[in-house]
Amino acid sequence: MSKVYTTKELIQILAAERQACLKGERLKLEVTVSGNPLIDQFIRTDGLQRFTAYQDFKTAIHEYQRENQISGIIWKEIKIKQQTLNYPEINTELISLNSDLEILKAAKNSILDFWYTVSDGMDLYLSFNNGKQHQTITIADVERMAQRTEWASLLKWENLNFLEIILQLGWGKPEEASYKRGRPHSGSEFIHAVNPGNLPIG
Repeated sequence: MSKVYTTKELIQILAAERQACLKGERLKLEVTVSGNPLIDQFIRTDGLQRFTAYQDFKTAIHEYQRENQISGIIWKEIKIKQQTLNYPEINTELISLNSDLEILKAAKNSILDFWYTVSDGMDLYLSFNNGKQHQTITIADVERMAQRTEWASLLKWENLNFLEIILQLGWGKPEEASYKRGRPHSGSEFIHAVNPGNLPIG
């Protein structure tokens, strides 16, 4: 019986392959920029070849995940204002299985409770236009969005003078939710909490 790799091992394998592709050790040689041999001979394609080689490898890993039912979940710990939360999130290089989505849905309320606690008294903004613009919102707005979404995730930017807590409220598959490519079946909204008078940077 052959060994089945774990989530952690798949993440390590992908990281090693990504480095190999970035160094030019893996190329997908048949990749062309324009498809026109006359034009392509004057254009450097090695960057595209590296990127495509890695994407093909990643697709194969995702298929391996599906075939062997290997979770894409990693557990993260976040500490804000002397509060700590451990929560599940899909690794950015892996895909979510249906069982992973159930775990994310089950964790949503604890993530929201944590976020409400640590963001109390902060100014709230909703990002739009791919995060380039922000609009002021209220807790009631966040609660309405939370009711319509399936899972949540957290991110923070922090230094001595600044704190930004980002709450991602999503639906569908997390690997498709952030970049609008999965809409309407997958997507997410990003809520930014910052100290009064500050603006979001994330």
